[in-house]
Amino acid sequence: MGFRFGVPELAIILVIVILLFGVGRIGKIAGEIGQGIRAFREGLSGDKEKEKEEAKTKEEE
Repeated sequence: MGFRFGVPELAIILVIVILLFGVGRIGKIAGEIGQGIRAFREGLSGDKEKEKEEAKTKEEE
């Protein structure tokens, strides 16, 4: 027996979260999560760029 969340259930949960934390706090949390995801993606792409640069320097030698 699985419980599925529909639109009414999600709306009720959203209202409860807003009442508990407030709109300003939720905005800050969402912004921090976005920055964390962006930094994670940049870290992953940075590793790929680093590998490409190392491969280029090895080819030049």
